[in-house]
Amino acid sequence: MYSIGTVMKLRPGGYAGYKKAHDEIWPELAELIVVAGVSMAIYKHGDLLFVHGVAATEDDWNSVKGEVVDRWHEFMTEYLQTDQSGKSDVTTLEESFAFGVFKSE
Repeated sequence: MYSIGTVMKLRPGGYAGYKKAHDEIWPELAELIVVAGVSMAIYKHGDLLFVHGVAATEDDWNSVKGEVVDRWHEFMTEYLQTDQSGKSDVTTLEESFAFGVFKSE
């Protein structure tokens, strides 16, 4: 199983819109995620969001792409801090411990 953790920072006052968007995830985006076999959970701590995602393989995780995903990422810039290029600033985290189903064999 492939597992990834990322962190993002909310814009001031951005959480309500971010949460609403995810509670009402676009059906066409949800379908891409389901077809890829991707599962994820997003946790909030202050103005930080931690995404934990899993898929059968890294290729499956990376297969969630295309025009719908691009539009979603553009939409999220309203709620998330962006980098110098104007894209949501997402940092991939280094795994420091894994156990059980998350442990690589």
